[in-house]
Amino acid sequence: MSEFDLLSVAADGMGVQRTLLDVAARNVAAAQASTPQHPYPRLVARFAAADPVDSFLDLPDEGEEDAAGTRFAGTMRSGETADALTEMIAVLDAQRAYETNASVFDVGKKLADRTLDVGRV
Repeated sequence: MSEFDLLSVAADGMGVQRTLLDVAARNVAAAQASTPQHPYPRLVARFAAADPVDSFLDLPDEGEEDAAGTRFAGTMRSGETADALTEMIAVLDAQRAYETNASVFDVGKKLADRTLDVGRV
């Protein structure tokens, strides 16, 4: 693993958390629009590695793939009704994980910068 792989992994993590935030936002809106007569099901994001060897999920080969190779395989209904409190907790978790990945990305940038500085000397 090189110092540039760290940047790729952190960027991929931020992309995953962004998708989780999008799904949670949809679920919050669904929870607000839900009534006892018309409940909206909670959606859960599914992800898979682009390399089948790294994949531990048996997901179909459809979905969007980002530059880092993580594939957003879509969403599935969890069987439970969307709940605003649960989704707000999911938003907070995704936000913290995004900030953590952003911090790792900053460390990777500093590491790459120092590596380039050593090469210049």
